[in-house]
Amino acid sequence: MNTTTFDPDQLPSCPDELDLLAELVPLQQQAIIELGCGNARLARDLLLRFPACRVIGLEVDAVQQAKNSARPQAGLSLVSAGAEAVPFPDASFDLALMLKSLHHVPMPAMDLALKEIARVLRPGGFLYVSEPIYGGALNEIVRLFNDEGVVRPAAQAALDRALAGGSHWEAVTERRFSQPVSYIDFDDFSQRMLYPSFADHGINDAIVARVRAAFEPHVGPGGASFVRPMHVRLLRRKG
Repeated sequence: MNTTTFDPDQLPSCPDELDLLAELVPLQQQAIIELGCGNARLARDLLLRFPACRVIGLEVDAVQQAKNSARPQAGLSLVSAGAEAVPFPDASFDLALMLKSLHHVPMPAMDLALKEIARVLRPGGFLYVSEPIYGGALNEIVRLFNDEGVVRPAAQAALDRALAGGSHWEAVTERRFSQPVSYIDFDDFSQRMLYPSFADHGINDAIVARVRAAFEPHVGPGGASFVRPMHVRLLRRKG
């Protein structure tokens, strides 16, 4: 895939994605499930702003799950499970969130995951899927050790198939925006990006050297600043 013609600077900036989510869906007294919650940052912020909600966060990474469990928060429950087998009854939730997580679902299981989400959503409930776009300067660095040029389009294709199926979902809206991302220096980037607990990128000295050479030209007096282009698709569960 050619990324050289893509300019994420053309997209509107959205520093806090919770603002966009609150614009698109109701967030008062909602039962919410986040699939692949990672560090649950947005869920925690959501509960601070909308304390009458309750959020269930699903995560398959045991290391991250342990870190999450060490930080209990009112309204937030954490469950070790994946999107392919959601351990809750039918019609349990008003809103489902997938934040940079659909492309991490194994490709053969993406369709099943979307069917599971449809099952646990109430009629009229929303599925908010936010996926990184394969493009931009940061992506050019990251793909040197973690090329997602196949899985990201696969996630979009799975959403297309779910909509084309016609039985569960209808499209509501789409948004594209950019998120600012910054790193203090290469060591900061390395700690946050090269060695995630949920994946082994096979990092060796040669890869580190290539990544450092690509990263260092972006470092200025205030560190390295990028924008991450994002694509949100909002779906509604049919009644």
